[in-house]
Amino acid sequence: MAPPPRQRLNVSKERFSLLFSTAKTQTYHDPGSRGPGFHSLRTIAWNPLGTLIAAGSADRTLRVWNPDRPNVKYSTDLKGHAAGIEKVAFNPVKDAELCSVSSDGVVKFWDVRTKAVVNEVKGLGDAFTLAWCPDGETLVVGNKADNIFILSPTQSTPIASHQQSVQTNQIAFCFSGKKIFLTTGEGKTKILSYPDFKPIFHYSYDPDTPFTLNGHTSSCLSIEMQPTGRFLATGGSDSIIALWDTTDWICQRTLIDMTGPVQSISFSFDGSFIVGGSDEGSGLEIAHTETGEYVHSVKTSGACPVVAWHPSRYWLAYTDLGSLKIVGIDPERR
Repeated sequence: MAPPPRQRLNVSKERFSLLFSTAKTQTYHDPGSRGPGFHSLRTIAWNPLGTLIAAGSADRTLRVWNPDRPNVKYSTDLKGHAAGIEKVAFNPVKDAELCSVSSDGVVKFWDVRTKAVVNEVKGLGDAFTLAWCPDGETLVVGNKADNIFILSPTQSTPIASHQQSVQTNQIAFCFSGKKIFLTTGEGKTKILSYPDFKPIFHYSYDPDTPFTLNGHTSSCLSIEMQPTGRFLATGGSDSIIALWDTTDWICQRTLIDMTGPVQSISFSFDGSFIVGGSDEGSGLEIAHTETGEYVHSVKTSGACPVVAWHPSRYWLAYTDLGSLKIVGIDPERR
């Protein structure tokens, strides 16, 4: 499969709205779904090249789409999960290796070229979160009992597990893979070493207390590292996105125009633009990362809890009324 064409130029914040106001929105409809509510998409993820996008649903549907060919006959249906799919993510260094997490505690590793399950890990409880280490050698999966498992894509049992003492939500890695960030129900974000899960920083005035990022008045739900590595973004049930400078770990700015809990966050490939997803309200507000200025609104039919920018183009994928949509792509351009 040939890689997608490279993005020609980065777009300034002044020109971004003009670009996106003329962009088309493509819907990817799955005719086999059993209704918008039951089929509700819970997770989407691009592969590293941006040539495929995976979508997992409450009705156990796991489908991999070719974004350039929206007809369902060009997609790949991966069958095998016995419960709703909570999270999907491609191996960051293997374009065709997909991992999926189901609420019945089963994690599957797929070769999307052959539809084969190449590995499976069972017994992980009510699992709902997933993050790959940047080297693609390991990944972490968390369950609702706040236990974090380290998995290998080639082993059928966990490498290790780390029980957390507080409610733990989403997880992200730094790009070196040596630090891992855990968002908590206390509104804080832990910064731990990987793979041993030890606090990296402590407060100077209290060396026995691990340093945490305290930016939310209620549960911290989502987290994303900017592609440039300068900022870490956290989203909370307080409808706020906080942007943390990764050098001194100070909150540089907050984005407050979200409606409802911030269920997902995504940066554009160049790190210039950021968007959050929520299961309340309608529409998506795209902000300029450096200034916090809102630069464009994407009109939607309903709430959009899951958002994901393309890894190398200004294409924004999101869920809207249970369907996958991508704004920016034009299948007819080819």
